[in-house]
Amino acid sequence: MIETKFKHTDIGPVPKEWEVKTLSEVGSFSKGRGISRAESNSGKLPAVRYGELYTDHNDYIKKFRSYISTDVAKGAKLIHKGDILFAASGETKEDIGKSVAFINDFDAYAGGDIIILSPQGNYDPIYLGFISNSKLVQSQKASRGQGDAVVHIVTSDLGTIQIPLPPLPEQRRIASALMKVDGLIANLDKLIAKKQAIKKGAMQELLTGKKRLPGFKGEWKDSTIGDIAQIVGGGTPSTEVDNYWNGDIQWFTPAELSDNNKYAFKSIRTISKQGVRNSSAKILPINTILLTSRASIGIAAILKTPAATNQGFQSLIIKGDSDVEFVYYLLHILRTQMLSLASGSTFLELSPSKLASISFSLPPLPEQRAIAHVLSVMDSDISLLEQKREKMKAVKQGMMHDLLTGRIRLTE
Repeated sequence: MIETKFKHTDIGPVPKEWEVKTLSEVGSFSKGRGISRAESNSGKLPAVRYGELYTDHNDYIKKFRSYISTDVAKGAKLIHKGDILFAASGETKEDIGKSVAFINDFDAYAGGDIIILSPQGNYDPIYLGFISNSKLVQSQKASRGQGDAVVHIVTSDLGTIQIPLPPLPEQRRIASALMKVDGLIANLDKLIAKKQAIKKGAMQELLTGKKRLPGFKGEWKDSTIGDIAQIVGGGTPSTEVDNYWNGDIQWFTPAELSDNNKYAFKSIRTISKQGVRNSSAKILPINTILLTSRASIGIAAILKTPAATNQGFQSLIIKGDSDVEFVYYLLHILRTQMLSLASGSTFLELSPSKLASISFSLPPLPEQRAIAHVLSVMDSDISLLEQKREKMKAVKQGMMHDLLTGRIRLTE
């Protein structure tokens, strides 16, 4: 790595050896077309729909989700190796124009609402994929986004965006370095997925008694949620009164829970004791299991601070002869039963009586604790890998900033 001298440009300082060009100077633009959702799995030809640029692809295309038939392909746009695909629509100006490079030698197709840049000259397509998603370029795309509810960017505005361009050999070195980090992240993704699959299998076996841990032979007894827990609903204050909010009590909504978070420590909003009384909710003690019971049903978290909830929960205060963590894991495999018992026209809801009726076999307390410990260790392993992945993503962002701005140069 070497340091370098900079020159001033419209997009800020760049190395003296680098050029600055607009995207219209880099190549020519065209538009994708066709490929409805119904057509996205109609055949074997790889394709990209504009929404997939946000959900499935980062910087360059690694694999495809959509595959279309030859008939559908006739109405779509053929793309070529080196093309850069931009999403012409999005939800926010901050991420409008998300882009990816197509780097494969085979034929593929682009659907509607995609703007395609076909570079003409000596450019590394992977470098173009990285630079077109850099903060420097994304801020330019955001400034050109039009609309509020749905944001658009048009070809003529996209063409005015300026990008820094190192000499081709340096483009390739930058692309190679960033791809290596992507490879490390992808390997962590695979390892996390493998560990999660192993944990899922272990839960199905250990929580149902299909497989017993060494040293445990006692009989399991038939039980229900109502047998092992007090079920407590939530509530929301009837009016927006200032002294109902910003109190000392955490106040959770279902949107704050996810399957990736085992514990609930802090909510987005707090409520006062007066607000809790007005809502007809209760202050739940530590180690209550928060359980979503409306719309997204069956997401659980173990409460680690006294809190109240809105009416989207039927929370479980576990009785002394059951282990809280065991019940937390058990709820994951009982979700199918929860969904089958939910009802409602506007949204699905699981009533307290239906929740209480859900049945299962319960091992003795020592075995519950042993099973919970095994699954907790698996969770810890997965969590460490996820933390490592997040650190690697942060490393990549730092590298992108340094390499794509020329702050750090890569020698041959």
